Amino acid sequence: MRILLALLCALTLMGQRDPILVPEVSQHEVQVRQGFTGTELLLFGAVLDPAQRAAGQRYDIVVVLKGPSEPIRMREKERIGGIWINAESSDFRSAPSFFAIASTRPIDQIVDEKTAAIYEFGTRYIQLSPSGAIDPEEQARFAAGLVDLRTRQGLYKEEIGGAQLREDILYQARIALPSNVVTGVYTAETFAVTRGRVIASAVSEVEVRKVGFERAVEYNAQENSLLYGLAAVFLSIGMGWAAGRFYAMI
Repeated sequence: MRILLALLCALTLMGQRDPILVPEVSQHEVQVRQGFTGTELLLFGAVLDPAQRAAGQRYDIVVVLKGPSEPIRMREKERIGGIWINAESSDFRSAPSFFAIASTRPIDQIVDEKTAAIYEFGTRYIQLSPSGAIDPEEQARFAAGLVDLRTRQGLYKEEIGGAQLREDILYQARIALPSNVVTGVYTAETFAVTRGRVIASAVSEVEVRKVGFERAVEYNAQENSLLYGLAAVFLSIGMGWAAGRFYAMI
């Protein structure tokens, strides 16, 4: 924090004109080990714009944290003859594996709907990139289904009031990562907003990676898939045989 304040003083003395965001994150690497139950990221920093403060204008802060994008197929189940079966489906080329937003106030009090859609200020504005030709209404229905599913899984969330701004300079936001997060590089983009207009933005990165035994399993599953599969089969057979012998003994 002392380094951050020193940087603020230096920039002020330089007399910069354009707004500047100075972002930081509590940890740039999250290690996933056995028994990982999730963690909490603290995203903090400062917004530097003496001209705006001199004019008496206040700021809002919006922080958007996104996980690695991945293709996904959403299937809709239909009940036929008392049995649930897969019916229609929709493919998305690029859906964030994790999405969270924290803001100082409700988004509709900060920006208009058009601006919110441009910057993805909310789960309803996530750009999912559907694949292939699909009716707009069907696309919206499947997109809403995906958002609802991942919201219930704790992977999509909105933290209204989850960001705080002190004296229109220092900000902080806390976003929890659940235990079922996907590994990869996460991007945290911070926006400073005033009078419904984004005046500055900055990006920080956080890497989520597996370590230890979990990392070895993941590596062999990807790089030595044949041996990994054979080992899994023999292990299952061995455990089944051992369980049978133990049952026979008692």
